[in-house]
Amino acid sequence: MKDQFVVPARLRTTSFVLMAIGLLTLVIGAVAVDKTLFWAGLLQNSVFFLLIVLASTFFIAATTLAQGGWQMTFRRVMEAISMTVIPLGVVVLVVVYALMFGKVSSVYPWADRAAVASDKVLNAKGAFLSYGFVGIATIIVIGLWMFFTWKFRQMSIQEDGWDLRPDTGRKILWRGTVWTGSFMVIYVLSVGSTTPWMWLMSIDAHWYSTMYSWYTFISSFVSGIAVIILFTVYLKKQGYLPFVNIEHLHDLGKFLFAFSIFWTYLWFSQYMLIWYANIPDETVYFVPRVRGEWRGIFFFNLIINFIAPFLILMKRDAKRNYTTLVFMSIVVIFGHWIDFWQMVMPGSYKHLHFPLFELGIAVGFIGFVIFWVANQLTKASLTVKNHPYLKESILHHT
Repeated sequence: MKDQFVVPARLRTTSFVLMAIGLLTLVIGAVAVDKTLFWAGLLQNSVFFLLIVLASTFFIAATTLAQGGWQMTFRRVMEAISMTVIPLGVVVLVVVYALMFGKVSSVYPWADRAAVASDKVLNAKGAFLSYGFVGIATIIVIGLWMFFTWKFRQMSIQEDGWDLRPDTGRKILWRGTVWTGSFMVIYVLSVGSTTPWMWLMSIDAHWYSTMYSWYTFISSFVSGIAVIILFTVYLKKQGYLPFVNIEHLHDLGKFLFAFSIFWTYLWFSQYMLIWYANIPDETVYFVPRVRGEWRGIFFFNLIINFIAPFLILMKRDAKRNYTTLVFMSIVVIFGHWIDFWQMVMPGSYKHLHFPLFELGIAVGFIGFVIFWVANQLTKASLTVKNHPYLKESILHHT
């Protein structure tokens, strides 16, 4: 069985070229781009790509707690993707700290002490939006994400050397449940709550939405599913993952379809409730996006992230076709990158522009994710050896 991944020269070269484009964009941007646009673009891309690779850690934890077995044949793909949390977590930490302490731009209005002193709203939020709270919380949250991601990976590789006795299987399931349950508490309290408020919503510091974190979570999670699909299909095409069949891809396609619909539900709920209430403190976020120059992007966001997945992935055959799944995964990732772009830019850089700099940085991140995941795939067998649910996954059908 072809079970030990070797990075093809073409894939390695592709990742280097993409990273070179990103690095060149970064260097040119540091000299030629407005500093607020420069740092806003870095913040958008670093947070977006961190959250979508973290989605693999979440997916591992959620399916483990649900005692799901169907995903075990491609679990090593998710583990490799999730390990990218470690380097990207460092990148986000650097960007957030530079924005807070480096006086490099006006992306975070609450980081300007003079502005806070003369602003009643920012003063009232000072206990939360402060150097101390955001700085310490960012280190703790990213550190915990890194630790749990690393722990899941180490436990999985360690289990390959265990025997196949019944008590071993029980031990694998029990300790997996304990560790993933602990991670889920951290994940819900961070991605499902405070982290998007600190890193993204605080750009529009006068505005708030209780649905914002869930909206951000779903946007990153469905993009994370798309990333899993892309790497899984690629490995299948290269002759790896022999136990992954069309049923597994079909189920991943269901997730891509279902959570695109759920994203739309949250998009509509947040917008509709704020529009209907018409409270100035809440509508201030949507005015430039719905009535200003960002109007086209705001509704294009709905088309590419809801209408396209809804119409194309509705049929059963579409979710069982490799070409369609790959195409829609790319569309979904790009669509939610646009979503994050319109979440960040109207409140920071203000003006609508063609995102040439931001796209160049995104290309660099894509190259880095490909490079890092490919190298992680070489570090262990592509099939978990002794997990008690492996047979269930091999025999999986929908």
